[in-house]
Amino acid sequence: MTLRIEKVSGGRIVILHLSGRLQSEHLKELKAHMEGTLQNVVLNLEEVKLVDREAVCFLAACEDKGVQLDQCSPYIREWITRERDS
Repeated sequence: MTLRIEKVSGGRIVILHLSGRLQSEHLKELKAHMEGTLQNVVLNLEEVKLVDREAVCFLAACEDKGVQLDQCSPYIREWITRERDS
């Protein structure tokens, strides 16, 4: 399974609905969807089933920059917290 990205813009926010596996090989494409937008970015992670360490570090960095992680599964949230603490 690969990563699917669906972009929805509305007003001052752009929501990227992600589904599938979020792995290091997908980060360049995801960054391209996020770059250059003046809107606030929300990553909807409800349908993300699997991540790798690089993706978790990327998500943590995004959140540190003000990107909202919406519907983040508990295991991904816990992993982000562990990466920040290490």
